[in-house]
Amino acid sequence: MIKRKISIGGLLLTCLFTAQANGNWTLQDCIDHALQHNIQIQKNRLSEKTSQQTTAESKAALLPSLSASLSEAVAYRPFQKQGGSFVNGSVTSSTSNNTIANGNYGVNASWTIWNGNQNRNTIKSSQISEQIASLQTQQTANSIQEQIAQLYVQILYTQEAVKTNEKLLENDEQLLRRGQELLRNGKATQADVAQLQAQVDNGKYDVVNSRTQIASYKMQLRQLLQLSDTVDFNIQTPEALDSQLINYIPTIDNVYQAALVSRPEIKSSQLAIEQSDLDVKIAKGAYSPTISLTAGLSDSHMTGTGQNIGNQLRDNFDGQIGVNISIPIFDNRKRKTTLEKAKINQLSSQLDLKDNQLNLRNTIESYWLEATNNKQKYEASKSQVKSQRTSYELVCEQFKEGKQNIAQVLESRTSLLSAEQTMLQSQYTTLLNITLLKFYQNEKLSF
Repeated sequence: MIKRKISIGGLLLTCLFTAQANGNWTLQDCIDHALQHNIQIQKNRLSEKTSQQTTAESKAALLPSLSASLSEAVAYRPFQKQGGSFVNGSVTSSTSNNTIANGNYGVNASWTIWNGNQNRNTIKSSQISEQIASLQTQQTANSIQEQIAQLYVQILYTQEAVKTNEKLLENDEQLLRRGQELLRNGKATQADVAQLQAQVDNGKYDVVNSRTQIASYKMQLRQLLQLSDTVDFNIQTPEALDSQLINYIPTIDNVYQAALVSRPEIKSSQLAIEQSDLDVKIAKGAYSPTISLTAGLSDSHMTGTGQNIGNQLRDNFDGQIGVNISIPIFDNRKRKTTLEKAKINQLSSQLDLKDNQLNLRNTIESYWLEATNNKQKYEASKSQVKSQRTSYELVCEQFKEGKQNIAQVLESRTSLLSAEQTMLQSQYTTLLNITLLKFYQNEKLSF
């Protein structure tokens, strides 16, 4: 129907414990609990941490890489009949040993000093991915808050519907008792009493059905809050709902302009365009030569040479430094394909932003129309409910006096029930949509 660290953490826990203590949850209690415990939000926060690690890795790519190697080997020649010659670094020797051991050691370093600025643009792209991941968490949080508000209002509406049905049921039972008295006095027929009994049964069904709907909405709300069914859970009815409905409804343009600078889906789309621009630069950078510095130290030794290990390590010690330049010439169109795909993605990101802006405008217009139309319905239905209630009470009194038949009573009851349902529905629909409009203006959800 209707569509700071420790101090903050302590405040949230206080709100939660207070809500759990009395079993009555305000809208803010529900939102605070969901933002802390909802699984999807927690997964989004983990994605943020993953993006942070990617950024750290991109920054580290600017630094030189360093590696060390060490190998020890033993060679065994059981059938060797004469000595052989061996070269180990700068040492050449011969030995007739059947078993020879050798070791090699090295340290190597490499540092890319230029690759078409791809490394620095990759860092910028990673930082944007980190921001997008954070905005995705905000977007999920906003979506969950909207769902909570919708369910919260749905429960409020249905609770009021239960009260209305209970009052009508109470009156139906009074009419049934009066009809039975009239039957005994010969002023009513058995058919009249049967109709009254049927109306009582229908009234009981309406009450049970409304309570079942409340239980269903509460279950959905519990799922959003990741709340155990062992926790006493009832929502708190806000005060002075009627006075809030007469508040000024924000204009579409004001809400839209505020949403453009605050909504995470718009910011995310704008950042995606910046990231696509960087992807184009990275793809172009692949056409540039790559210049890197290299350096290394190495040493080795071998047994059976007639020299001790210390002399061998001294004689075989080697150090080198160099410059590598890699110039791309032909790579089977890989670089060109990457560049063209980056340009296509650039255009797609721009269209995504326009699409999100259009969807945002449509959503705001929908909320505004719902708020405006239902506010007018609510104002009109209040007087209608008043007149229908007066008429129903009058007909009921006349029936008790035997001056009205059962058909007129049931007809008046149906009209009153329809008017009250229309009033309640328009009241809570207006409340929800005004609240959502303010939320899109970057205000907190509250009733």
